[in-house]
Amino acid sequence: MRRRLRTALALVLSAAPTGRRAGHAHGAAGPAPTEDRLSGARGTAPAPGRPEPGPGERPGSRNGGGPKTGRGPVRPAPEAGRRTGPVRGTPRERLRAWAELLRVSALFSVPGDALAGAAAVGRRPGRGTVLAAGASLCLYEAGMALNDWADRDEDAVDRPHRPIPSGRVSPAAALGAAGALTAAGLALAARAGRPALTVATGLAATVWAYDLRLKHTKAGPAAMAAARSLDLLLGATATATGASAGLPAGDGGRPDNVAGTGGTSATTAARTSGVLAPVLPALPAALVLGAHTYGVTAVSRHEAQGGSTGTPLAVLATTAALAAAVAGERRGRGLSGPAHTTPSAPGAPALTTPGAPGTRHVATGAFGAPAHAPGAGHATPAPTRTTHAPPGERPASAALARLPALVAGAANNPGRLLTLGLTAAYVRTAAPSLLHAALNPSPPLTQRAVGGGIRAMIPLQAALAARAGAPVTGLAVMGLVPLARSLARKVSPT
Repeated sequence: MRRRLRTALALVLSAAPTGRRAGHAHGAAGPAPTEDRLSGARGTAPAPGRPEPGPGERPGSRNGGGPKTGRGPVRPAPEAGRRTGPVRGTPRERLRAWAELLRVSALFSVPGDALAGAAAVGRRPGRGTVLAAGASLCLYEAGMALNDWADRDEDAVDRPHRPIPSGRVSPAAALGAAGALTAAGLALAARAGRPALTVATGLAATVWAYDLRLKHTKAGPAAMAAARSLDLLLGATATATGASAGLPAGDGGRPDNVAGTGGTSATTAARTSGVLAPVLPALPAALVLGAHTYGVTAVSRHEAQGGSTGTPLAVLATTAALAAAVAGERRGRGLSGPAHTTPSAPGAPALTTPGAPGTRHVATGAFGAPAHAPGAGHATPAPTRTTHAPPGERPASAALARLPALVAGAANNPGRLLTLGLTAAYVRTAAPSLLHAALNPSPPLTQRAVGGGIRAMIPLQAALAARAGAPVTGLAVMGLVPLARSLARKVSPT
């Protein structure tokens, strides 16, 4: 009897509708699904006891994920202590994010500006040079942080991996860092003297104007070139100001509390002219560095999209012209720094030697250095070297044509040979990547050309220092190249 009942029950169950599952009929309202361990809180994976979607329903519409409810899918509640907003990460990850934001691998191209400026005015690096280098580093990093803050919307499309678009650094933190670094740079420049603070203020204004306004205009490369030139002049001004401050009152002017016959204005004018006069010889070196920066900035305007062939070619020609100018013969003030003379007494006029038209005279000593550097103690004038410039010949083309003769003549002059070697290192660093970008103007090769141009500033600064008669300073600047190259493998300078 029991066997017959079991058989009948099995027949009844097999004849039931196929939609009848979990105790309710297909299409009828069933109990609301609950959390299960297989699919997670309100998940979408199959689980026992979950009803199939009815007619006209999308999978998941009964758990809040369908369009009929007007609400999005319900997400799990955040864990306790979890913060929303920018991605925090570990301390090491945060440090790397800031290193990428500030582009720390490009920092090594900054101290050479102050050292080259000191060499251009014929001074040894001192306290003012150190303060100028510190101010330059702060203002440079301020510009990097401000650059990413200003380009955060553009980077979100073209370079979403950058620290701000990726959420690793907040925009407010980047802007705050830019302001703090600018204030620190101006404070360090103020310690070097009022003239240095004046130059640093102009430099800071140029950096902020470039990042906020001029970057995407035709004046962008010129603004960046002006910033780099001002950076070299900052080192020259701070070094010359510090050297002048150490002179006795009879050589450097009267103290502020001593009244002179010309009054306060005359004393101030005399002191200002006494500070500016030694800085003027640094202008040619500043222009050379600014011209190189102009070219690098012009190439960088195409690093996100690429597609420019003429710009890398033009910058490559500019690089060759600058190398020829730096490697050429020293003439007067030119790129060699001030023409030092030995007056017969403090304040006496300098002795000059008349020459024929088109002829310049420059006194040289060992390593191509000025014969009478400050504090050298020499009393006899050095012999002069006379060079003739062919009429109508451009200096760059003339230097290129005489390059074999220059190399042969430098064999007996270690300083000259060092200058040529550093100039060759400059060309070797900048030229290949520019040529590759001209042949294939893709974004990766264009970015590589920009990085090469940034790193090439270091040997260019070293060559300018060696040409100005400071071979030790030039070698010290060149020592930054391995550090910059090593760090560039970890953090991109662009």
